[in-house]
Amino acid sequence: MMKTMAARRWIITLIAAAGVIAGTAIAEPMTTGGLTFSDAYGGFTIVSVSGSGTLADPFVVVEEITGPTSAVLIIEGLVPAFGNRVGTLHHTGFALRKIAHNSTPFIWSFMEFELQQDFGVSSDYLDGLSFGQGSTTGKPFSSDRFDDFRERDEPADRIIFDGGYLRPGQSAVFDIIITDTTPIPVFFLVQQPNRPTVQLLMDDDEYIR
Repeated sequence: MMKTMAARRWIITLIAAAGVIAGTAIAEPMTTGGLTFSDAYGGFTIVSVSGSGTLADPFVVVEEITGPTSAVLIIEGLVPAFGNRVGTLHHTGFALRKIAHNSTPFIWSFMEFELQQDFGVSSDYLDGLSFGQGSTTGKPFSSDRFDDFRERDEPADRIIFDGGYLRPGQSAVFDIIITDTTPIPVFFLVQQPNRPTVQLLMDDDEYIR
């Protein structure tokens, strides 16, 4: 496991270095409460991290999303020794509050989060990584900008927040929990903000083109 963790850290370092060469804004990985958060895949920048991962004191990750494609949050350190900080029956778990600032020119009609053990490969029902699958602890998930959420376990672990929209220059708060019954040292939270429908744009007189 240590060799695997070291190899993944080296890959993340190379990606970050490539981003610097290309002139993209990539922050140094930030660590708090035993977990390390990285924006090395680009599309957004981590502004700050804080907290310990409990329901009363969740990890708070503040992000500025700038790219039109998915923003991939790399999370490292969810090993068995980390434990479960949200009280579910999973081996490991933590509460996460994400504060996402919309620095794109588009209004977001919903926000989708997807968990992946291997980047580009959807997390299925059997791999152990989930948004608190089978538990009601820490739920219902919530957002200050989107009134509803939909949770999917198959064919991928996803949460979709909708029932609202976020203008350029505004920020949204999302509260979720993440758990794993077979914890691995590195995994990915793929974040996909989406543009609104044509009808919504027609109804919104203040839409910024």
